[in-house]
Amino acid sequence: MNNQKFNNIKAVAFDLDGTLADTVGDLANAANAMRAALNMPPLDECVLLSFVGDGIGRLVHRALTNDHASFAPQDLWEQGFALYAQYYAQNLCVRSQLYPQVADTLALLKTLKLPLAVMTNKSQVFANPLLEQLKIADLFSLIIGGDTLPEKKPSALPLLHICEVLNIQAENLLMVGDSKNDILAARNAGCPVVGVSFGYGKMDELVLSEETKPDCVINHFGQLYNLLTSK
Repeated sequence: MNNQKFNNIKAVAFDLDGTLADTVGDLANAANAMRAALNMPPLDECVLLSFVGDGIGRLVHRALTNDHASFAPQDLWEQGFALYAQYYAQNLCVRSQLYPQVADTLALLKTLKLPLAVMTNKSQVFANPLLEQLKIADLFSLIIGGDTLPEKKPSALPLLHICEVLNIQAENLLMVGDSKNDILAARNAGCPVVGVSFGYGKMDELVLSEETKPDCVINHFGQLYNLLTSK
């Protein structure tokens, strides 16, 4: 771990699903509600978990085809997406909950006068109300969804946009996430990145490759405050 990377952090950006909150239960419920409406059998939650991370559009394709790489026919996808979106919008935070220490750690980071942002591939129309229902939305200066800008993670654009809005350099923005997309986005933007071991992204596998190895891995959220305050 290179501690120097964390000595001049001026803002922190967080992934949402699998980093700030465990949301897979509600994502899976929506996918199986969509499949039920289309007379398809339910999928196991562990299968649906493997489909998360690239936005709800891709999740719908994967949930319809039961395959990570396949795409459903356009008419079926449009029907499925409408069903998914309707159900999910009404059931955003039934099973979803913050990971331990998230709320307290975010509050501590605010005492350091660090602007906080969310950068998620979840559509903005779902990300904002979910953060509201999780009671942490007011802690963030900026919330970037997967459809807020022309490109989403692993593109550098969302992180560079956050830097522009906050008037800081990329090396001063810390990205915190659980997935390959989070790490690649940070690498592409030139931001330091911390991975979390408790999310959905199989961090134990990501650290084995130089391309997807974060600068540091934390096992619980409280470690983030210690990382940014230890010199």
